[in-house]
Amino acid sequence: MDHFHYRDRELYCEDLPARDLAERFGTPLYVYSTAALVGRLKELQTAFAELDPLVCYSVKANSNLGILKLMAEHGSGFDVVSGGELHRVTTAGGEAAKSVFAGVGKTDEEIRDALRAGVLLFNVESEAELDAIDAVARAEGVKAPIALRVNPDVDPKTHRYISTGKKESKFGMDIDRALRAADRVRSMEGLAMTGLHMHIGSQITSTEPYARASAKAAELIGQLRDMGHEIRWCNMGGGFGIDYRGGESKPLAAFAEVMVPVLKPTGCRLAMEPGRSIAGNAGILLSRVIYTKQSGDKRFVIQDAAMNDLIRPALYEGFHRIWPVQVPEGLPTWPESFEAAIPGTEPRDIVGPVCESGDFLAQDRPLPPVDRGDLLAVFSAGAYGMVMASNYNTRPRAAEILVSGSDARLVRRRETLDDLIGPEMVALEA
Repeated sequence: MDHFHYRDRELYCEDLPARDLAERFGTPLYVYSTAALVGRLKELQTAFAELDPLVCYSVKANSNLGILKLMAEHGSGFDVVSGGELHRVTTAGGEAAKSVFAGVGKTDEEIRDALRAGVLLFNVESEAELDAIDAVARAEGVKAPIALRVNPDVDPKTHRYISTGKKESKFGMDIDRALRAADRVRSMEGLAMTGLHMHIGSQITSTEPYARASAKAAELIGQLRDMGHEIRWCNMGGGFGIDYRGGESKPLAAFAEVMVPVLKPTGCRLAMEPGRSIAGNAGILLSRVIYTKQSGDKRFVIQDAAMNDLIRPALYEGFHRIWPVQVPEGLPTWPESFEAAIPGTEPRDIVGPVCESGDFLAQDRPLPPVDRGDLLAVFSAGAYGMVMASNYNTRPRAAEILVSGSDARLVRRRETLDDLIGPEMVALEA
């Protein structure tokens, strides 16, 4: 997280003190770094340059319009999984023609709207979806560009909730089914198969699953071409892992080293769908301590960010480094480990105000003594943070800001209570 760093024991985002951002915009507050977002996009574009890659930023990771606009301005396409995400992309200035439409449950309305917008590819996940897209495309008088989503039965060795490429996954089709489906496509007038799609999972920190998946993709492309399909795109999805604890991920170039030599002989252009690897370490969540308490041997820090703001720890045991915005003397500004014992700290549960026992951001985490009003930073929160936030307990969702150098601008204002109850006011009308 190079663009979040400590100066004189105080946390900065690029050239701005986090403390000043919290004072100006309030807490909880999502803070994103422009330099980090653009830097990771460029790193991907460079690492896979031999395959003329189209990086389709995965909107589900962080769908803020300000971030989508930034991605589009720097040459990114987009990976969308709903009509709503496609609407966000086009509203932010992104191009449908550089966007791929994934998802297992596309409706006829979403398919029609995406065809009219001119999406690059539909990633088709089932035989039933083939029939639906074919019918809608014929009604529209066009051919829909498609890529079959194939599960290569590769274990990505990640959390079971974010593993998607095994044979039994709800996503895509196994290889044998995909080949049978490809044979059917030859007689479907509304479809043009121009790509192959694989996405094996998320937060993958080993290159080996990508090497295996790429080899299977290259073989399949040959088989599909033998059937008469003009395969021009090989979409290998995303899933490249990031550092949450520190040191677990590999450089993006390491993934390119095992994928490019295998895929280059196919002559296909590479499409990619990274989300977390671009946005994850480009954002933090700032929170302010409300109370501290001790119950038996347990010490709690109750702060104003809750599971409704960042659900990853409660949902699938997601780990986030958490540390004070202003570090007391005698403590490291960036500990070597955020889990091991640190002199001057004690294990604490960092929890929010939501009325659920599962409302925690960290448990038994080393933390120095903090007082009411102190600020904490939750790191690696740029992906699957705000985008998964809710209004549980009638809590307004946080504000989001985008920092560029010494400039910070609001890219999503904090919700008000009137925002929350507005759609329900019809219930009170006479």
